[in-house]
Amino acid sequence: MSTWMVLGVFLAVGLLLLGAYLSMTAGRLDHLHRRIDSSRLLLDAQLLRRSSVALELASGHLLDPAASLVLASAAHHARTSADLSDDDHAMAESDLTAALVAALDAEDLALAAESPEGAETLEELEAACRRVQLTRRFHNDAVRACRQLRRQRMVRLFRLAGHTPWPESWEMDDSMPEGLPV
Repeated sequence: MSTWMVLGVFLAVGLLLLGAYLSMTAGRLDHLHRRIDSSRLLLDAQLLRRSSVALELASGHLLDPAASLVLASAAHHARTSADLSDDDHAMAESDLTAALVAALDAEDLALAAESPEGAETLEELEAACRRVQLTRRFHNDAVRACRQLRRQRMVRLFRLAGHTPWPESWEMDDSMPEGLPV
């Protein structure tokens, strides 16, 4: 066997291994982008559910009128902000969180929990808030993993991400109002 032949075999094996690595990396990147898209849709659904339950709580005559008005206004703004930019939408959702924290003090929660429909609505609100937290965390973890993969030298060199936009995390205040039934 000549030296050129051995070099050709090594080069072919090296190119085959490089191609396999690039193919697997591109598949992983595609999977992460699909996961980000689906988690963002799920996050939007959970945010809509949270604002719906907040509107139900505000309109159920379970809170004092001032708290109901503030909560209904924030929930309505959060529901209608889905068509705005991501930053404006996240700000509206954070405002809803702040309205929930402000409107649901211990006294109002105790009064609302006395009626069966009030207790049920508060449990739904707690579940919706918890789902928003979990879904946002899941989305941001997928974004973090995708960004980490896209920063790798081989991914950038071979442009494995194509023309896909840079993934953005979803930042908002999703703290749980104190005193909700857990």
